Amino acid sequence: MNINKLPLYAEVFNDLRFKIYTNEWKVDEQIPTEMELCDIYNVSRITIRKAIDLLVQEGLLYRKRAIGTFVRGMDQQESLTSIKGFTQEMTDLGKEAHTISASIQKIPASRKIANCLNIESNIPVMNLRRVLGIYESAFAFFDTYFVCNENYSLDSKDYYGSFYEYLSTFGIIVNSINEYVEAVLPDDELMKTLNITKYTPILKRVRFTKEIGKSFREYSECFYVGSEYRYYIGNVEK
Repeated sequence: MNINKLPLYAEVFNDLRFKIYTNEWKVDEQIPTEMELCDIYNVSRITIRKAIDLLVQEGLLYRKRAIGTFVRGMDQQESLTSIKGFTQEMTDLGKEAHTISASIQKIPASRKIANCLNIESNIPVMNLRRVLGIYESAFAFFDTYFVCNENYSLDSKDYYGSFYEYLSTFGIIVNSINEYVEAVLPDDELMKTLNITKYTPILKRVRFTKEIGKSFREYSECFYVGSEYRYYIGNVEK
């Protein structure tokens, strides 16, 4: 038995949610019917309906009686989280965490990353990968993608401090965020990077940020060792 395998409805839910977060499905756009989704995912109607019900409960979809299901989208939801970087989050939790290792490179955007950053595929993007922790004990791994700027450094040493503070030196102020969290088990890379076992609970945090009215966008997949991190939800500070 593969303990890492999600129930079918959860797999469909995650994929549909990703289509909304990456704007593959636009706000107020009608999504395919339940029967069409059954054919697309090769699952039962009960599975599709359960996935859609979860998205409706999450506020990402809404139903119109006798018409269909439509995208509510992220911009129509009230944000519940403050826009903070890892360094500030750890400070607020009373922990002196820091970047243990970092690497930065410029790569062509895959279709997935292009959708996340709202750009064309194969356009160069920056990929920042960081291992974070307390002293030399790692408890988080961040895989971050953001649109290129010719002034961004390709020296990994420049990314050991706060990422958002680094962006601010270019006049970039992140002021819009959407994110979701889910519990997962680690893959081989995470086990090696964080020195954990395959049964260690991981909190995966997927983050989409941007500077409203500007070109900057960020997409990050953040993985935390569950026993070492707490995720707090609160009102955005004005």
